[in-house]
Amino acid sequence: RSRRGGTGNTGGAASSGMDAPSAAGLGGADPQLQRFIEVETQKQRFQQLVHQMTELCWEKCMDKPGPKLDSRAETCFVNCVERFIDTSQFILNRLEQTQKSKSAFSESLSD
Repeated sequence: RSRRGGTGNTGGAASSGMDAPSAAGLGGADPQLQRFIEVETQKQRFQQLVHQMTELCWEKCMDKPGPKLDSRAETCFVNCVERFIDTSQFILNRLEQTQKSKSAFSESLSD
């Protein structure tokens, strides 16, 4: 448990600190370098999501670790992962819709 708590806090702080400067400081950088950084940032975000999902589902589904995974815990993990993915997708879609509506609103004000 102590490893989980320390890793969760450190991962969030490191990712938020790295995303903003890399995006802001690369306005005139080499396009190949920009693409590389975008890909690496996507990988980092994916790893962070997997870490969050693992942490959440482990805490929710694993009562007491043992040599084998019982059927209740296995079902719980499957459901937890599916709900985590559904929720993440819903949030991304909602943010995308919000961004589109803001863009459309600002464009209508410009006209």
